[in-house]
Amino acid sequence: MIFLRCALFAAIQAVTTVVFSFLILLAAPIPRLPRYRLITAWGRFVIWLARVLLGIRYRIEGLEHLPTVPSVVLAKHQSAWETIAFQQIFPPLSFVLKRELLFIPFFGWGLALFSPIAIDRAAGREALKQIEERGKQRLDQGFWVLIFPEGTRMPPGERGRYQIGGAWLAAKAGVPAVPVAHNAGELWPKHAFIKYPGTITVRIGPPIATAGRKPAEVLAETEAWIEAQMEQLPGAR
Repeated sequence: MIFLRCALFAAIQAVTTVVFSFLILLAAPIPRLPRYRLITAWGRFVIWLARVLLGIRYRIEGLEHLPTVPSVVLAKHQSAWETIAFQQIFPPLSFVLKRELLFIPFFGWGLALFSPIAIDRAAGREALKQIEERGKQRLDQGFWVLIFPEGTRMPPGERGRYQIGGAWLAAKAGVPAVPVAHNAGELWPKHAFIKYPGTITVRIGPPIATAGRKPAEVLAETEAWIEAQMEQLPGAR
């Protein structure tokens, strides 16, 4: 039964991605923030479909911690679920992502209209400069910036090397860093066709002040909070 539900979910998601991509291209002339709200209709549909077909629900803890000004969100990265669901949970987001994703037919075309911060991750110091410059632009435009500091999806129970980019941007822009822990990978594993019913917990932490602090200090505090919460989160299944 789970296999059939996952097969139906994958088929519907694939078809709607193509359809939405063409519709989204028509929204290109619309200003960035209104365009973002229009594009996220696809994400709302996918999360609804996951709840109805797959039994994947979620709860949010710590919404009261969200700052009142555009900030940098530093989150755990376990699956594709959070890249979709965070669009519904947080104010308008600009994702920091590898630019190769923009070349994926249909999906990448729509992604490009999200006002992302696309970087060349192999560029080293230049990539950090890109994050700072384009990140400040997005913050000034009213977007929050979402960065997964581990850089790639990590299976539940595993921990990647936290990278400096997000903390660097928050410190240089003088905006709060918002740490986020979750257990989405237990229900929606990386690269897995089979997804499982249950309830994902998204835990938002108190904002981390960055004024007068070095990016490395901000990153260390972020990593310590996220990983401590990962050990405490209830099971999703």
